[in-house]
Amino acid sequence: METHVRRRLRESGRRLGVPGPRRTAAARAAAGWLAALDGADRTDDSDGSGGTDDSDGSGGTDGTHGAPRFTATGTAARELAAKVETWRADGGWTSALRVCFRLTEPGALSRGSPGDDDAWRVDFLLQAVDDPGVQIPAGQIWRRRPTGPAGPAGWTTDAEEALLAGLGRAVAVWPDLDRALREARPASLDLDLARAQRFLELAGALEQEGFGVLVPSWWVRPARPTARLTVRAVDPVTPILRDVTTDLARIVDYRWAVSLGGVELSRVELERLAKARAGLVRLRGRWTRVDPGQLADLDLARQTGGGRMTVGEVLAHAGLGPAGLGPDQTGADQAGADVEVVADGWLGALLAGPDGPPGEPRPGEGSGAVSRMEPVEPPAGLGVRLRPYQVQGLTWLALLDRLGLGAVLADDMGLGKTIQVLALELRTRAAARRGATLVVCPTSVLGNWRRETARVAPGLTVHAHHAAVPPDGPGVAEAASGHDLVLTTYPRLVCDIEAFRAVGWERLVLDEAQQIKNAATAQARAVRQLTARHRVALTGTPVENRLGDLWSIMHAVNPGLLGSAAAFRARYAVPIERYADPEATARLRRRIHPVVLRRVKTDPAVLRDLPSKVELRQLCTLTPEQASLYRAVVDDMMERLRDPSATMRRNGVVLAAMTRLKQVCNHPAHLLGDSSALPGRSGKLARLEDLLTGIVADGERALCFTQFARFGAMLAPHLSARLGVEVSFLHGGLRAAERDALVERFQTSSGPGVFLLSLKAGGNGINLTAANHVIHIDRWWNPAAEAQATDRAHRIGQRRDVWVRTLLCMGTLEERIDRILTDKAALARTVVGGGESWLATLSTDELRDLVTLAPDAVDG
Repeated sequence: METHVRRRLRESGRRLGVPGPRRTAAARAAAGWLAALDGADRTDDSDGSGGTDDSDGSGGTDGTHGAPRFTATGTAARELAAKVETWRADGGWTSALRVCFRLTEPGALSRGSPGDDDAWRVDFLLQAVDDPGVQIPAGQIWRRRPTGPAGPAGWTTDAEEALLAGLGRAVAVWPDLDRALREARPASLDLDLARAQRFLELAGALEQEGFGVLVPSWWVRPARPTARLTVRAVDPVTPILRDVTTDLARIVDYRWAVSLGGVELSRVELERLAKARAGLVRLRGRWTRVDPGQLADLDLARQTGGGRMTVGEVLAHAGLGPAGLGPDQTGADQAGADVEVVADGWLGALLAGPDGPPGEPRPGEGSGAVSRMEPVEPPAGLGVRLRPYQVQGLTWLALLDRLGLGAVLADDMGLGKTIQVLALELRTRAAARRGATLVVCPTSVLGNWRRETARVAPGLTVHAHHAAVPPDGPGVAEAASGHDLVLTTYPRLVCDIEAFRAVGWERLVLDEAQQIKNAATAQARAVRQLTARHRVALTGTPVENRLGDLWSIMHAVNPGLLGSAAAFRARYAVPIERYADPEATARLRRRIHPVVLRRVKTDPAVLRDLPSKVELRQLCTLTPEQASLYRAVVDDMMERLRDPSATMRRNGVVLAAMTRLKQVCNHPAHLLGDSSALPGRSGKLARLEDLLTGIVADGERALCFTQFARFGAMLAPHLSARLGVEVSFLHGGLRAAERDALVERFQTSSGPGVFLLSLKAGGNGINLTAANHVIHIDRWWNPAAEAQATDRAHRIGQRRDVWVRTLLCMGTLEERIDRILTDKAALARTVVGGGESWLATLSTDELRDLVTLAPDAVDG
């Protein structure tokens, strides 16, 4: 390359009249540049100022390495740049072109009907690198009649050299090209089917080497073969769900069909497809690409004709075998082939999914599959009136119960998931099934289950098995034999797993199922060891951070439905999370829709039952003391990150600093931990006091969430004295009975005016509708967790509008991260969803920009 550059520069110099022995500054700069190009350590010594005026611009050497260095004055550098640009436009333009290969299929080469043995053709072109639409066919180059970009006289010699040189390089990647290079003027190459297949398979490697490759669109976006199973009832039945028609042994008529690119194929075409192991096949006059692995998954020999089968077999073809009920069953890897099942009646409604096929309106809009099912009657003994969408949820749960399919009820927080499950329990008892149901939940939610059962289904007997059970209390087996519901916590399940797995449970209910989103945890492993006839997972956030959360929950209730963890990652997680693959997304939706029901508060059918929610950001300033501490923490973090030994412990340094900065924003005493006085030292505390003063004066009540239990312990007595009202504090250090007592007390009409809660202990599973104000004092930076906390008040049973305020210190990391969470919702649901760990992945410069204190952040 350097030789070519020197030759071109010499030619340009001659044309421009560059003097000989007495060189100009530009000429000396050119010589210095060329010397630097030849050096072992090519460097540019320019500091951006163009050097000094007394420099002669010649190439020198580095005294340390002996490598040529290039220096030039500003004027000389500009003249050199102008001359190089003249050279590039005049004779070196071919450097902006690359060799390109264009494959043309047989059908496009003639007007006749193409045959399988007709030749494919690869044409050779020169293509503009910066504008791929500019292409010069090799034939025009050899005929010296250009239609591409113009060049100076004699340009075709350069183009011929560029074409031949590029073809010569490409032979190393595509050996078949050697046949074309035997010709004096290669312009194209004819290929048979096998060689065309080989070229297509090498297209990616050619592109990686810098060549252009143009192939038919059907190769870039291959059609995916899909098997369709159409099912019709043998005898006329009502096309809606009724309990008496729900029978896995019912016989139905079926017909198989396979489609490719939306076109249904005949038996002869299927046979040709089955033989097309090369991946290329011509169907109905058009070439198409088929993945042999997908063909094998479809088992084409079987997917023809029709006959009769049972409803159970239909569900199996749809990948919905009965839920795995034995200990730690992994299930077969059912997640292979795509099978679309089209059916009548309740079966069709179920397979369409609770939300209906992709693109249809949600069930809240009246068009979802669940809303097309005739609702079941609410059971006798139910102590509340079910809302219409809750009746639909009960209908869906009852159907999956009869089919032996696990259910994931993923309604938004506060929409009554517990009520729907208790209604299902009453139906179960009415059907004379007497086995006990095990409910596993977080410790903070256990008391809520007892209260809700007493209110909603008072006829059910309940036993709570948790850490507070006396030593002489009934064991797990004894409790199961004498009660309808046995309540326990995830930690207690792990401790007493031998006793729990010795019982055959009627139903397993996993409340706040995101607790088992990590399949490798002791809690998730313990759940998979349990035996139950039916399984239900309740969660408002089935995917908090990554699709692996969904797989773990689904594996607990329907083992094998999504295949093994490795198969799920390859088939769904990687294509969706890394490449946002719409086909993989659609496949996953079809797979899980029958067994996942999710309604959100914005659904029209739900909105009419909920008051509005107003969300506000409250900006606070720092006091001078806070600002001083904030800057000290930032400076300390940056100093630690500059330490070369900090590389291995970078994450710890960053996350510790983030925690300290949040503490500073709360209050200096929170960071210092010195039990010093609170008044007058924190802008955030002052704003909190103002808000609560107004709320209490209006006779209303508030929930205040903080991430830090220690800060909550400081706040509770201070706020109580400041406001003159009782302030309760719920945190993880309390026993279950103490937490229950605080919740019950707050829900009474004479309860405390302010309820302070740690986000982790009080952020989910409890009803606190006595409050209609929610204040987030500090941030966990997990939108899903914070939304759950808000929904302690904004839920079914709330009759007033709910005001949600988030306190943010302006000009600090709190305001900047809130902007990220607000402006980049997709990022918040994925990368940021797990809390603040993502901050440790930022570069040092990005961290500095994030945490540097703005001038307007300080009061006064």
